[in-house]
Amino acid sequence: MRTLVIDCATEACSVALFDGDALIAGECRVLGRGHAEALVPMIAALPGKGRADRIAVALGPGSFTGVRVGLAAARALALAWQCALIGYPTLALVAAMARADAGAKPCTVAMTGGHGEWFVQSFGADGLPIGELASLAPAAAAAVGCEFVAGSQAEALVAQRGSGTALPRWPDARSFALLPPVLLGPADHPLYGRAPDARLPAA
Repeated sequence: MRTLVIDCATEACSVALFDGDALIAGECRVLGRGHAEALVPMIAALPGKGRADRIAVALGPGSFTGVRVGLAAARALALAWQCALIGYPTLALVAAMARADAGAKPCTVAMTGGHGEWFVQSFGADGLPIGELASLAPAAAAAVGCEFVAGSQAEALVAQRGSGTALPRWPDARSFALLPPVLLGPADHPLYGRAPDARLPAA
């Protein structure tokens, strides 16, 4: 089974094509902005223009725009190709990458959030969540979690705490095969990680 993986929920934008668990091709760029313009050409540059039997897409958390860009592209391609669509948590992929780089041990993932906050979640040595996803101010984030920290804000969190080990990482679709299969599921609902900025007017 071929799987197209799309991950553009954070500052990074990445795509990958797998045959089973074997990586065929992929690309990862840390863009900050411009995911909507970059994503489709990146997919088109894959062998066979990325055509696959299923599509896996990052559900977030991350930027509202990045999450929605990835989901919209994945849903459109799944409809056009009549293939399966699944989703996965972005922070879980970063935790899986950290396990591959630094060994199986508990870690906290810290990624850039909104309004100066960080998305944080802790994972066990098996790569499964051991804490709830939260969006916290830096001082609050530094007070929770494990000594080993991975993610785009790993160095900042360790500096804020004054102790620990940091592994700077951004999610990379090319590492999709490292994810525990139990964390794969429907792509029905994005994981924004915090409440939306906009509010409906009071009745």
